[in-house]
Amino acid sequence: MNPLWTQIIIQTTLRHKKNKSGDKASHSDYQLAKNYREFLITTKRHIKDFFLITVGIFSASFGFKGFLLTNNFIDGGATGISLLISALTKIPLPILIVCVNIPFIILAYKILGKTFAIKTALAISGLALCLATVNFPDVTKDNLLVAVFGGFFLGAGIGLSVRGGAVIDGTEVLAIFLSRKLGTTIGDIIIAINVVIFSAAVYFLSVEIALYSMITYLAASKTLDFIIEGIEEYIGVTIISSHSEEIRQMIIDNMGRGVTIYNGKRGFGKKGEAKEMDIVYTVVTRLELNKLNTEIEKIDPNAFVVMSSIKDTKGGMIKKRPLKH
Repeated sequence: MNPLWTQIIIQTTLRHKKNKSGDKASHSDYQLAKNYREFLITTKRHIKDFFLITVGIFSASFGFKGFLLTNNFIDGGATGISLLISALTKIPLPILIVCVNIPFIILAYKILGKTFAIKTALAISGLALCLATVNFPDVTKDNLLVAVFGGFFLGAGIGLSVRGGAVIDGTEVLAIFLSRKLGTTIGDIIIAINVVIFSAAVYFLSVEIALYSMITYLAASKTLDFIIEGIEEYIGVTIISSHSEEIRQMIIDNMGRGVTIYNGKRGFGKKGEAKEMDIVYTVVTRLELNKLNTEIEKIDPNAFVVMSSIKDTKGGMIKKRPLKH
């Protein structure tokens, strides 16, 4: 391997690992090759996430400044709270978006981990910066078009950010937290939050603006579902791999999730031979799916992974173990 790449791998992935003899200075070719592959996977994932989040920021900003702000329309969630306060107080929206989302970022750090919280903080800061510095034209004055397409671009922005492993609206983080504490579904909590927001819009703005804002919210939510391909709040993940023990340990230690192990047989082969192996099953939120796929690929790129939508869960699985930061 090129000496430059060798030093990069040692400094980025191996500097905290010891070989069997306890010597940090020397590393086997196998270790270097394995961690070089991990380095490439992580780098590609970060580039992809950066691209998705950046496009999401500009899409959401266009929805705000090109459509919603000129008509005082609002959306649901943290963005809706920010838009409502901005319409009532004339405080600049970029400042409000950051301030309103700070509690959700702290909550994300506690329940979803440091990486997700940092990416979310950067995404929200990027959105605020884009709103403050980038000019977008007013596309139309038609209220219905403003509501529909403002919601479309806002929902696309949020959806792309979720695909990139972050959020630019922290309400979903709060909903996940409350669902664990109260035993209710995430969907019910999000609906309850938005009922309060739109009721406030009726009182402080007008019935007409509140009704158009509901159209904005529906357009945004449907676009969000489309962008993330209909992923529900929870995803059941079945992993079939010859490295099942490593994957099990990764899910417990890195993801803070519980796992279920099935005893199964791999039935492929020209002669139909069956090989016994452990099958790993876990359930994660859609916000954690991006990280789980990356970690599985690091361990076994050829792992067979099946993902299925789960409407909701109840019980011990959702009680995450504390993550080691």
